[in-house]
Amino acid sequence: MNNAVRPVVECVTGDITRQTDVEAVVNAANAELQTGGGVAGAIHRAAGPGLARECRPLAPIRPGEAVISGGHELPNDWVIHCLGPVYGVDEPADKRLADCYRNALLLAEKKGISSLAFPAISTGAFGYPPADAAAVCARTLKEIMPELSRVSLIRFVLFDASAREILESALAKAGLTE
Repeated sequence: MNNAVRPVVECVTGDITRQTDVEAVVNAANAELQTGGGVAGAIHRAAGPGLARECRPLAPIRPGEAVISGGHELPNDWVIHCLGPVYGVDEPADKRLADCYRNALLLAEKKGISSLAFPAISTGAFGYPPADAAAVCARTLKEIMPELSRVSLIRFVLFDASAREILESALAKAGLTE
């Protein structure tokens, strides 16, 4: 597929559970798809216990994999769960991280989801250096975007301004943002 209009890519600082204008949020999940710390904990708390129940039969997943569930009590219809690599353990980490972004976007495309919000996958407790993760993310987006015809908005919701600036810089270098 090759669409005439590529998706809008944007970065914001904020809370991924409060992205009311996107159809799906991406969860930086654990292998069992259950509540945890960081993004996974925030998404599970906001979505309520139905999310954990729905996810139980979908688990476990491997690094780089993506699965989808309903949004439950979130303001979003869908949650796409990705298991990012633990840096220095799940090698090759760059391939596994790229697979997260690629598989999440292809799953959104397959489901007809036009807008989604990502966290910075693997950069928290999984220890991926933010600048390296941002470079992998930008490179992967540049590669996969020509295959997207339904996805029109890709938002990155970062925890703080420093993380946002690192990702914005990588996306700009790749020619993906203004």
